[in-house]
Amino acid sequence: MKSYAIYDEGLDRESAIGYLFYYEKAKSFIIELCKDLDEWDAPLLFQGLVRKGIYTVSRDISLMWVKERVIPSGRQNIGSILKNYKMKEYSEMALLSLSKGRCSQDSCYIAEVSEEKIPETIKDRMRKNVCECFQTEDKQLVCMFKDDTVRKVDLTRLIERYKDILYVLKNKELLDSVQVGVGGYSIVFNESIEIQSYDLREIGLLLPLTANDFYNFVSRNIVDATQACEMLQCSRQNLSYLVKEDKIKPVICGTKENMYLRGELERIMNE
Repeated sequence: MKSYAIYDEGLDRESAIGYLFYYEKAKSFIIELCKDLDEWDAPLLFQGLVRKGIYTVSRDISLMWVKERVIPSGRQNIGSILKNYKMKEYSEMALLSLSKGRCSQDSCYIAEVSEEKIPETIKDRMRKNVCECFQTEDKQLVCMFKDDTVRKVDLTRLIERYKDILYVLKNKELLDSVQVGVGGYSIVFNESIEIQSYDLREIGLLLPLTANDFYNFVSRNIVDATQACEMLQCSRQNLSYLVKEDKIKPVICGTKENMYLRGELERIMNE
């Protein structure tokens, strides 16, 4: 991840108005605005968010801000421009870095900063992002956050904000596709339907568990086929037979090896 401070020369302030984070593998941008930024001092694209008290800019709006400041990929002579800058392929981040984020629409610019230079207030905000997420039998979600809290989220409570959730709830395959988005700022269904982390925290029911509780459970209670055979004192062939006869249900079915719950194996041992 690369970090950039966003400054505005048109304002009477020396400190940054926000920070731009670029996730290189995903080629995604996220902007975190400083909470002391006034609505009228915010860049035009962000004024509506600041008015609502939202200082974390979603991935799509962050990309819009970046695209306002770089040469569009569809420009007629883009090939010559890339060649002139010795670029092998089009990259918003590379072009943004070359121009230091300056454009004719405002007086903002960016400057690369180390992680140590990012304010603690921004880091604290980032620690509230999602780190893990999975669905329950009743089509709700359990979200684990980086600050070690766990919340159960009723997706129906977010339908007014995210209309596409209706499709998610009606389609099991779509619901099963849930994964944590870039940087934990959101969860994503089918790599297209995105729900922001701060909305999940707002409506989620806080559970009396921590993320570490889940990690401890997995590390102590999930065993592989070798461990299962040792516990049951049987061969892999016998283990496969028990699975086939539905005596044991793998918690994870892998292409090479299944994973099992220790408690279920202990139950079989005691029968």
